[in-house]
Amino acid sequence: MQKPIYLDYNGTTPHDPEVIAAMRPYLESVFGNPSSAHWYGIQPKQAVEKARRQVAGLVHCRPEEILFTSGGTESNNHAIQGAARALKAKGRHIITSAFEHPAVLEVCRHLSAEGFETTYVPVDAQGMVAPGDIAKAIRPDTILITIMHANNEVGTIQPIAEIAALARARGIVMHTDAAQSLGKIPVDVQSLGVDLLSVAGHKLYAPKGIGALFVRQSLTLEKFCHGAGQEKGQRAGTENVLEIVGLGQACEIAARDMNANMAHLRAMRDRLHQGIAARLQDVRLNGHPDQRLPNTVSLAFKKIIANRLLEEIGLEVAASAGAACHADTVAVSHVLEAMQVPLEWAQGTLRFSVGRMTTAEEVDRAVEVVARAVSKLRATA
Repeated sequence: MQKPIYLDYNGTTPHDPEVIAAMRPYLESVFGNPSSAHWYGIQPKQAVEKARRQVAGLVHCRPEEILFTSGGTESNNHAIQGAARALKAKGRHIITSAFEHPAVLEVCRHLSAEGFETTYVPVDAQGMVAPGDIAKAIRPDTILITIMHANNEVGTIQPIAEIAALARARGIVMHTDAAQSLGKIPVDVQSLGVDLLSVAGHKLYAPKGIGALFVRQSLTLEKFCHGAGQEKGQRAGTENVLEIVGLGQACEIAARDMNANMAHLRAMRDRLHQGIAARLQDVRLNGHPDQRLPNTVSLAFKKIIANRLLEEIGLEVAASAGAACHADTVAVSHVLEAMQVPLEWAQGTLRFSVGRMTTAEEVDRAVEVVARAVSKLRATA
């Protein structure tokens, strides 16, 4: 039996073979502590600093502006909590959107217990935040704006540079969660104008459990983890050398192959979308048709329940649902709710996300499987 075709690269990615090769010595033989002053600590220390340069090279910042973390969730927590607590004497107001990942939304909710207040700006029907809505939400006590670079469910890319310009003009710190965009589209912290940017390794063919946070040199956050002073005292604890090396190599590959990878992702995404649309009626695209990640297509199938469709295709295609059916109710994702996607469409939404390893043959097989399953479910409804 063949493995199901993997079309859930926004959920996680396989390890790139070059990443595995770069990591192997630190799994098999190079075991020293980077903080050790003796011979065994030299190579691990050099490896960590090389990886820091590789990550910095992808996002176009100074190496010393990169902190290593355990992943995107920790990076978001460190950015939002660290900035909020460091700046609370100036104010306690945060702006975000109703569209964010839980690793942002839950952090903002948690901070309410410390007296912080969050304004959640809306998104339009295509999942886009309007800079004008951000401007209206700014108050004298606003200290932080956090808006994701690209949405994980529908792929909409936000106008971060415009929003960051509003923040900068008013002396407000700007954070963006770039977990989904990094490696798929160019991400330049200078062009974006952000002060903080979150990275998740397992979204760009590095291991799970490793991430990074860009912190502009002019900004000081409250310490995230206290201890022996690693990562400039911001995140204590012996470095995860093995996975830091993997993240660094993944970032180098992403920078090196960006144009080719973008072209491939877009071709596979469009082949999938066009193939399904040609075979089926009543299929709707969720998200912005143009300002969207090159690998992501969120499709709503009318008169279909998403988890039933996933069950039908599960042995042949791996994708993710935008809604889940529980007893007599349908729980729609907060992203689709924020976009005000009508229930008849939202309940039948699947997200397909292609990757560097996706082939045209796999896409064509997936089109056949999905079209056949949708037709079957509609015929028996």
